[in-house]
Amino acid sequence: MDSKKLRRMLEDRLKQDKRIFSFDREKDELRIENAETKKGITLSLPGIVAKWNEQKEKAIDEVVYYVEEALAVMGKSHTLAKAEKKIFPVIRSASFPKEAAEGVPFFSDDHTAETRIYYALDLGHTYRLIDQQWIKKEKRSEDEIREVARFNLRSLSTDLKKDEVAGNVFYFLNTNDGYDASRLLNDQFLREMSEKVDGQMTVSVPHGDVLIIGDVRNETGYDILAQMTMSFFTNGRIPITALSFLYEDGKLEPIFIMAKNRIKK
Repeated sequence: MDSKKLRRMLEDRLKQDKRIFSFDREKDELRIENAETKKGITLSLPGIVAKWNEQKEKAIDEVVYYVEEALAVMGKSHTLAKAEKKIFPVIRSASFPKEAAEGVPFFSDDHTAETRIYYALDLGHTYRLIDQQWIKKEKRSEDEIREVARFNLRSLSTDLKKDEVAGNVFYFLNTNDGYDASRLLNDQFLREMSEKVDGQMTVSVPHGDVLIIGDVRNETGYDILAQMTMSFFTNGRIPITALSFLYEDGKLEPIFIMAKNRIKK
């Protein structure tokens, strides 16, 4: 499978009246757009190719479902009124677009050198990112959106799966509710985990549907962590960062791990 073949497969599966496709050869991205509203979604093909190599048709089915749901949402109007309980923060890569294709800025906040915080209205099977125009239209304040989103985040489950490898312990949060990586913003949860960790605590958000907490107790643990996060990063539907974070005194610091050494970025 290569990008050219994948592009043809996706265009064939997603082809409908009033939909247009455009391909950015330099970025290797395919955009699917409603011809009337000009609203759409952009797919990075290399990540999907990597996922196809492992999951075959399942990877294509997942992308098609994701696109169809997203385009359906874009075709409807939504309101924040009486929907406060459905507003959540969403972690994305620092390189994620800061505005929609229409040029309207998303409502977002700085986070770390690797990540940025966006805000979304949950719509069940998907969600819609909140933009500045939407906030002004409904006469909401940014602080109100932030406060409500953080409060709702704390209500989400933090059940973890545990795995021990070479004397190191790794905890995985993977509920597939769309906000797994966003648990990174739950300060209370991270503080509680830090009390359970015997070694160095690390936090990783390689893609949007997973959060990994490491209890790294030896040098081998850093190698394991690096390989693990890279694997998740290349196979995730919404990649965030292949780097992990050290968690110390309530703060996150990105680290670059090479060989058996850990090097602060």
